[in-house]
Amino acid sequence: MKTKLDPSADLSAQIAGAIRDAIIDGTLPVDERLPSEIELCEQFDVSRSTVREALKRLAAQSLIRTQRGATGGAFVKRLNYADAYAQQITTSTLLLSMNEVDFATACEARFTLERACAPLSAKRRTPDHLATMRAEIHRQGQSGLSDEAFCASDVAFHRALVDAAHNPVLSYQLAGAVEAMQPLMNMITFTARDRDKIIRLHTDLANAIEQENAVEADRVLQTLASETNAMADTVFTARAGR
Repeated sequence: MKTKLDPSADLSAQIAGAIRDAIIDGTLPVDERLPSEIELCEQFDVSRSTVREALKRLAAQSLIRTQRGATGGAFVKRLNYADAYAQQITTSTLLLSMNEVDFATACEARFTLERACAPLSAKRRTPDHLATMRAEIHRQGQSGLSDEAFCASDVAFHRALVDAAHNPVLSYQLAGAVEAMQPLMNMITFTARDRDKIIRLHTDLANAIEQENAVEADRVLQTLASETNAMADTVFTARAGR
């Protein structure tokens, strides 16, 4: 059965979209072999180069894998959590860096999700999560630490907080909100006063999680959100005035 395409739009994108939809709705299950290139050419009434371009798009999205040999071809890829996690970070980072999502919106999403995690983290945290949070607080207080390293440590601290909830769906959703903000946070020059303030808040947050005090953890996260937005506003306003 032939599939009609819109000749005025990108043909390879339409083919990739149709195959992606078939994967998502289960028509093409995991590890299923896709029709051959010749069969796809006939189905969509396009050239082989157009089909190959569509397959490249799908491979770039980690939706298919290719296999050589007599039993080779293109197969629906089994997407693992690590791949999905990395893609979430990459996509969110690109949206932020291209100004498709502004800093305030991303910050609001990040801390709203973190506040949702806090009660679970307070109940389910392990000594390892607490140790990671304490280690990052110690790292943040080291003299000579660059702003980039400080931001990386901030991400690691908040990842430990989120992972302490032991909910992979929340961890996945927050991967984009927390880690994607790092490149923008790297633009901020943290004064010694700013760092001390953040370290104190991180310490208060770690203490609240250790004491299973979800209310206090929520309060600290609200304060962190306000401080983060205030620092960003100061930097972005100054740069806009140059």
